Amino acid sequence: MASAPSQYDGTMPVAAVEGLRGGVTLISGRSFALSDSDGNMQPSLTQGLFVLDTRVLSRWVLTLDGEPVEVLGVDSPVPFRVTFVGRGRPVHGHADADVVVQRKRSFDMGMHEEIIVTNHGLQPVEIDLGLQVDCDFAGLFEVKESRIMPRERARRVEERSIRFTRPGDSDAREVAVLLDSQASIEDGGARWHIALGERSMWSTRVSVTVAQGGAVVGPRGPAHGIVGMPHPDRDEPHEPFQISSDNSKLTRVTQRTDEDLAALRILDDEHPDQALIAAGAPWFMTLFGRDSLLTAWMTLIADPSLARGVLQTLARLQGRKVDPTAGEEPGKIMHEVRFADTESRSFSHGQLYYGSADATPLFVMVAAELQRFAPDLDLLNSLLPAINAAMEWIERYGDADGDGYVEYQRHGEVGLVNQGWKDSWDAIRHADGALADAPIALCEVQAYVYGAYLARAELATLLGEDDEHERCIHKAAELYRRFNEDFWNEEGQFYVLALDGQKRQVATRASNIGHALWTGIVRPDRAASVAETLLSDASFSGWGIRTLSTDTVAYNPVSYHNGSVWPHDTAICAWGLARYGFSEQAQRVIMAQVDVADAFDGRMPELFAGFDRAEFAVPAVYPSSCSPQAWASASPLLWLRTLLGVEPDAHRGRFWLRPMLPAGLHRLRVEGLMIAGRRITVDVENDRIALAGAGDLAVVPAARPVFDPVAASAAVASR
Repeated sequence: MASAPSQYDGTMPVAAVEGLRGGVTLISGRSFALSDSDGNMQPSLTQGLFVLDTRVLSRWVLTLDGEPVEVLGVDSPVPFRVTFVGRGRPVHGHADADVVVQRKRSFDMGMHEEIIVTNHGLQPVEIDLGLQVDCDFAGLFEVKESRIMPRERARRVEERSIRFTRPGDSDAREVAVLLDSQASIEDGGARWHIALGERSMWSTRVSVTVAQGGAVVGPRGPAHGIVGMPHPDRDEPHEPFQISSDNSKLTRVTQRTDEDLAALRILDDEHPDQALIAAGAPWFMTLFGRDSLLTAWMTLIADPSLARGVLQTLARLQGRKVDPTAGEEPGKIMHEVRFADTESRSFSHGQLYYGSADATPLFVMVAAELQRFAPDLDLLNSLLPAINAAMEWIERYGDADGDGYVEYQRHGEVGLVNQGWKDSWDAIRHADGALADAPIALCEVQAYVYGAYLARAELATLLGEDDEHERCIHKAAELYRRFNEDFWNEEGQFYVLALDGQKRQVATRASNIGHALWTGIVRPDRAASVAETLLSDASFSGWGIRTLSTDTVAYNPVSYHNGSVWPHDTAICAWGLARYGFSEQAQRVIMAQVDVADAFDGRMPELFAGFDRAEFAVPAVYPSSCSPQAWASASPLLWLRTLLGVEPDAHRGRFWLRPMLPAGLHRLRVEGLMIAGRRITVDVENDRIALAGAGDLAVVPAARPVFDPVAASAAVASR
């Protein structure tokens, strides 16, 4: 059923989301810990310490005199550090308790927990403090899906440690719980008998390290942020990317962006100098092709390091053979890599899956976008074989039936049913709610392919490849023409979500078409219709753009992809709207997202429910969403780029700049905008614009025009 029409007028107060998140997540790199709000981890729940997709602590329970500690509060200032505060039980006949317990947990080449017990009373007390400890070596998805397989594991006690290993483990993985000399080690863990005088304090430190092959592999601990990340050829990191404004919400969320992206940073042990990022915590702390490419694109405004590392890594992992089980094909960019039950810590030796229709064209697009921001012909030449292989995949394997569109279809019962960014099994539905049959050609995948052709043509110009430039321009023009015929629903005057296996239109209104605005494949005379669709009451919830509009049969506000709101998706739609000149609409969407971030304590969630803002004063939580999540955390950087109207063309020594501040935002200063190695400051106050650090770069004070492939193709043909 469609929701009531939105009555949100932009003036409704924003309430905070409180008490809706069960548990606490601590993350860094490919490690994370999930616990209750008291800090405890139980094996029967989706909790524990996970390193390299394996649960290395399944039980971590603190008790005071055999009883759980009563929760008083949780403080998590950064993603890799948290403090739990609780109290013991009051003495019989008393309302207040005298004993307070703090658990200060952090990641730094191990998980470390400082336990502080304070007696605030006026009488001495004796306390038995217990810590139950266990390890089950369960796989990540076994835990997530409650299908844990029993495994043999050996427990060994040494003077000050408890160690767990798996018999027959060829790479000698060991989990070590390190204790102080005061601890008594028991079958279930450790115990301390504490005598505390009046108004006195006691503390101990417990550490957990995971070693593989004799080397500590996690938790790694804090890393440099993505924003201002060190370049492998430089000794020092960039100066930080910073913003200031008269909107405290906007300033706060961009600060949180850097912290969250830092927590999601991961390394390939064979190439530790190359920046990479995990898709999201807790369940996707590994490399994803699509997610890393879109996140890298969004962060280019601040630092090209992530894009450089992602492109180099994905090129190494690019498909080389036809393997239906893994979805691998020559030239295809991988979707996901996992490490459960593998001995290697290198992505090159992980379990690779290639079930993604969009990562391959996105790879080519990001390679060209990196050159616009940070010219590097040596890097381009090193990536060129992978770029050419990706283009060949698009035209051969991606377009298996030769109709000019890239489609997807899984092989047998193996892999993802849907292989665009909306990859849940029920994400692609016809207007009557019926599931679309494969092979499916998504509208945004064709938009990315169009963007890949233009990107390859641009790279060909840089490399002096005239024939390749002309070929790609003609291919882009033909795709542009056919897309605007086949994906346009004449009756409803909108672009459809997809074409199904019979080339029928999947005639539902979805947010995917906003991605087509991003790449410029939408005909300019129809852009207003797209903008109207995206900002309609059926699509725009007042918080963001719904994945599926409320006037469709399949709409469900709490569905993963059929009515929820995804911040990265909404940010891309806003960028596309601004590209076609719909600046006010883009600003409205962005400022709604700023309010969402404020409601979530400055952190953009992976997604949230599609309820209308007129119905609820808070954006409703989607229970199992990742937090933080890479492309959601990077979205504020795309907001800034949209508000500033930044489009670089560094090879030609110029960039477009057209700041347009929304109502209520009068001042915006961005320091560290990176173009051609220059750290540029843009200071906007009302109609005044000041620049510093641009050097000899020419500034074009206008919006970059939308490319016309048909005219470009005709011009090429006339030569």
